[in-house]
Amino acid sequence: MARFQTFASHAVKVPGAERVFALRKLMKANGIDAVLVPHADEHQSEYLPERAERLAYVTGFTGSAGAAIIMADKAILFVDGRYTLQAKSEADPEIFAIESLVSEPPTSWLAKQDGPIRLGIDPWLHTIGETKALDQALSAKGGELVLLEENPVDAIWSNQPPPPLGQTRIHSKDHAGRLASDKIEAMQAAVRKAGFDATVLTDPSSIAWMLNIRGSDVPHNPLTLAFMILPAADEPILFVDRRKLDREAHAYLRQMVAIADPEAFAETLAELGKSERRVGLDPALASRGIGDAITKAGGAVDPFDDPARLPRAMKNDVEIEGARTAHRRDGVAMATFLHWLSEQTPGSVTESMAVDKLEKCRIDAALADDSELQDISFDTISGSGPNGAIIHYRVTEESDRPLGDCELYLIDSGGQYVDGTTDITRTIAIGEPTDEMRRHATTVLRGMIALSRVRFPEGCWGSELDPIARQPLWQAGMDYAHGTGHGVGSFLAVHEGPQRIARTGKAPLKAGMILSNEPGYYREGKYGIRMENLIVVEPAAEVGFGNVSMHSFETLTLCPFDRRLIEPELMSSEEIEWLNAYHKRIASEIGPRVSSAVGEWLETACAPL
Repeated sequence: MARFQTFASHAVKVPGAERVFALRKLMKANGIDAVLVPHADEHQSEYLPERAERLAYVTGFTGSAGAAIIMADKAILFVDGRYTLQAKSEADPEIFAIESLVSEPPTSWLAKQDGPIRLGIDPWLHTIGETKALDQALSAKGGELVLLEENPVDAIWSNQPPPPLGQTRIHSKDHAGRLASDKIEAMQAAVRKAGFDATVLTDPSSIAWMLNIRGSDVPHNPLTLAFMILPAADEPILFVDRRKLDREAHAYLRQMVAIADPEAFAETLAELGKSERRVGLDPALASRGIGDAITKAGGAVDPFDDPARLPRAMKNDVEIEGARTAHRRDGVAMATFLHWLSEQTPGSVTESMAVDKLEKCRIDAALADDSELQDISFDTISGSGPNGAIIHYRVTEESDRPLGDCELYLIDSGGQYVDGTTDITRTIAIGEPTDEMRRHATTVLRGMIALSRVRFPEGCWGSELDPIARQPLWQAGMDYAHGTGHGVGSFLAVHEGPQRIARTGKAPLKAGMILSNEPGYYREGKYGIRMENLIVVEPAAEVGFGNVSMHSFETLTLCPFDRRLIEPELMSSEEIEWLNAYHKRIASEIGPRVSSAVGEWLETACAPL
């Protein structure tokens, strides 16, 4: 069993003043005016190993997206709408001002500052595209982007954890649906077709997918942190700490790739440059450090999207069937948990107790299915009452509170199984909900149903579908400060690109892509509501009496919605018909798999409106 985290350790403010003072002292010694501290590692990961949590070390903010700029007289923490409340509670307001990572990101903020600024960064933590934008913003005011040889946070972090050494294992073709050798051949063909001699894969998800391996370097993400140089024709080179490979994994990988130590990565990049190879790098993923290592040695670097990203997102038939199986298993766990919760007295269960119970339900459901829960897919969001309004809330010993009477309880969770990754959110009434709660919850549910029922033509972007889920909320004067849907991996990261359903979702949605469908509504200090299912894009087909092929979504998640929060009078006949059909499917597929007591509860929960 992999590691589980029921709640974070006791929440204590980091000594931000001391750490910011140490950074300012370092800035002065290096002749720079500011440093930029991102939430990133060398792979541009969203979820980081403990060693790379530099932003949290400096600011105390523990969200999965953000950045900070430290100057001599001010410090700014940038977060998106998911983390506004969390940032205010975790970062010291006497030190850090909060800005929007979306509407006023560091590049825009720097462009509005008076006078020239010499900004120091670690070039291995910032992408080629990002540093280009920073260069332009700073030079326009006579400033300069300074590429530091040593990471400034590492320089002051005396007890920084070591790099992770999670073990790598083989992901069988029975679950992957395709041989790794076939994937490598296809990716090399893509490199050749684009006219490059090589590319560099920096995303551990792409490497894991291509090589059919899984690891344990990152909490809740089955990834091995590594780099790969993928030539157009020759043997690929995998840069990975050999301590992560047992004899079986090493022998398996050695059939397909050369294995080199991570310390040799920069030198090998320089050799590419010296041989005047034309290298394609993804400007949104590859770091400035990688690009500079090649170009300073004489090579040429041009933009080239990670060739594994799109095929990885388009799940094959084996992966889709695995996702269905994983969601049936997860549906059993959720039904068992919700039945248990329905029998508890309001106030007798705390947020962390609920997390523990749900994780046990997942373990038991997997064992009953002759499977094994490998891990949870992210730290469970378990928020009662006002905590539910914190979009990415994580319960701590300090914040843990009972699920009180006449409150809403939001639980967002997921499991990592060898055949699929799950992610589900349900909002539950504890006691009797108010009319306002019912109206808000029904409106959010209507938004989720609208996206579930939509048909859309080939080539449609996620940004074009985002308003469909929001429309019922907008009509009621409601909205939410996060995207409607993110991509989901196949026993990989629970957040996967390029697919998104959001205002910024500019990638076409293609058959086989798995996404979340999760509109919400949050009232600060009162409650949060989110309804989330996972959906998969079905192949385009002609429908009705038109002649344009249309995609649709298949819903993967199998778990009822709380009937006490549904106001049928607010719903159309088509919405009620969809919900009744969905609940009927749940009763049919999950009912035979649960105990008789849970089955009786499920029959009532899934009864037609």
